[in-house]
Amino acid sequence: MSDDNTRLDLYRRGFLTAAGAAAGGAALTGVTSATPGRSPGAKEDEVLVGVSAAADEVAGEVAKHVPGNAEVVHVNGKLRYVAVKFPSQASEVARENFIEAITSNRHVKYAETNETFESLEVPNDPRYDDQYADQMVNAPTAWDTTYGDSSVTVAVVDQGVKYDHPDLDGNVGSDEGHDFVDSDSDPYPDSMSDEYHGTHVAGIAAAETNNGEGVSGIGNSTVLSGRALSESGSGSTADIADAIQWAADQGADVINLSLGGGDYTSTMKNAVSYATDNGSLVVAAAGNDGSGSVSYPAAYSECLAVSALDPDESLASYSNYGSDIELAAPGTNVLSTWTDDGYDSISGTSMATPVVAGVAGLTLAAHDLTNAELRDHLKATAADVGLSSDEQGSGRVDAGDAVTTEPGDGGGGDGSTTSSVSGSLSGYWDGTCYSYGFEYSDPSRVVLELEGPSNADFDLYANDGTGSCPSTSSYDYRSWSTDSQETIAIDDPDTSTELHLLVDSYSGSGSYTVTITEYE
Repeated sequence: MSDDNTRLDLYRRGFLTAAGAAAGGAALTGVTSATPGRSPGAKEDEVLVGVSAAADEVAGEVAKHVPGNAEVVHVNGKLRYVAVKFPSQASEVARENFIEAITSNRHVKYAETNETFESLEVPNDPRYDDQYADQMVNAPTAWDTTYGDSSVTVAVVDQGVKYDHPDLDGNVGSDEGHDFVDSDSDPYPDSMSDEYHGTHVAGIAAAETNNGEGVSGIGNSTVLSGRALSESGSGSTADIADAIQWAADQGADVINLSLGGGDYTSTMKNAVSYATDNGSLVVAAAGNDGSGSVSYPAAYSECLAVSALDPDESLASYSNYGSDIELAAPGTNVLSTWTDDGYDSISGTSMATPVVAGVAGLTLAAHDLTNAELRDHLKATAADVGLSSDEQGSGRVDAGDAVTTEPGDGGGGDGSTTSSVSGSLSGYWDGTCYSYGFEYSDPSRVVLELEGPSNADFDLYANDGTGSCPSTSSYDYRSWSTDSQETIAIDDPDTSTELHLLVDSYSGSGSYTVTITEYE
């Protein structure tokens, strides 16, 4: 596409939304400490309230509407949400009434229950005598070029990691983590017998390789441990979202989410959007229901969804599948580090996901790539194992090809083209719609990125294949966070008509830039 944006046809219109005039924006803060006594793991008595960036402050905007039997127990200033806790004896109706009332506030973007997510491993007693997963993804070929680089970071948002395991202590440090379950700086597991999942996941991605001991991880990346699941294997939306935001702020190149089971939530969506916007590749487990739909958070477009394979490269019976799958990896009976300082084999999409995360880290040791370029390169170099695209996505991840193939050089289409357009919105009534003609005849992916003012709340909507402009109530895709930094990613877009996108002011005014990137 040419730089003068001649294909970006502009027209303006006004959509009346529920928001009012903008207020002055306050400086964003990080994650606050949780209120003492806030329980670990699932938090079913809490409601998460998202506050627009046009509000003066996050907690204050919510606190004045909290009923007397409830209290604000947690605030995340960067993701702009507040957790409101109701007493355990409060009825579900009381929480629903609060949600209905608080969402009538012009600065409240959403309110939702604090969903529970769980680790996605399937216990299995049989143990392999050797590691087949590394060989299946051709890691030895990659190791001829690099064993990885400690400057590359892979964040494991999961249970705690036993960072003093003899096969992890060189790649995981006690000072490179945070515990969001117990609200402290030490992500060490609370129970060695029950809390093994995070240690196993970390070992798959980054157990010490070529150190003459134990097993080999995919590569020698540095592991950041964000403990967001308790020893029971469950965790709340808020704890996981906070851990994702923290990992992105630490500069994580890759964030591994071997968890799922909850529904769509705006809080989690905003967290993975935040991480993506800040340069992290978010890799997530497809789910273990054996169903034809991918579970959240893997189903968010920001996440690279991974299905699990058996040792014969057939789809594992437990693995979810569907159109959101992007890559497959070995997940059945994967041998890795254990909390008794030894090793064990378990199965699940939880195990397949760190294989991909580890390959991503290994690839970054060989190539300087953005998160979008890395995602595209991993898919372009994946191996077709004869499954449908709903089962394998682009194929089984291949470390050898990902490391040894130069991006854009015979990798199956690593090229990209970028264009941008700038504009301004006057207030909550204002919006601008653009039409975009595709540069490639059959792009694998198109990414729309909105960069707007920090003291306003702009949203991004898109339609593909319809030939018409979206509205705030009718659209194919939406990015609707509490600030003006929005991203929409569309895999295999419909190029039969022009792409249409809408920049809308939920609240506030100012200038913005929209960047559109197509990938071959």
